[in-house]
Amino acid sequence: MKLILRLLLNAIAVVILSYVLPGVGVSSMFTAIIVAVVLSLLNFLVKPILVILTLPITILTLGLFLLVINAIIILLTANLIDGFQVESFWWAIIFSLLLSFLQAILHSVLKEDQ
Repeated sequence: MKLILRLLLNAIAVVILSYVLPGVGVSSMFTAIIVAVVLSLLNFLVKPILVILTLPITILTLGLFLLVINAIIILLTANLIDGFQVESFWWAIIFSLLLSFLQAILHSVLKEDQ
């Protein structure tokens, strides 16, 4: 249940950012849900491989190269899904930063009191 809520919150974040950022577009809420699922899968499967392969440059840039890896994941998602468009690499970086920020805010709602 918590996984479904997280995916829906991620989809809402994608829709919000598509309205805010002119370089990013989502055709429907269903497409946003698919984007959230594909982003989650790519972050789970592809991102660790990219991080390991680019570890030396990530260390040299003090971790800033991870922004590039996030942008690559978002551009890959845009290439895989028809209703999701990202105009350029820079829009992908901005989208990545704002998506992380918005996800942190939205997911704080799901935290359980311990």
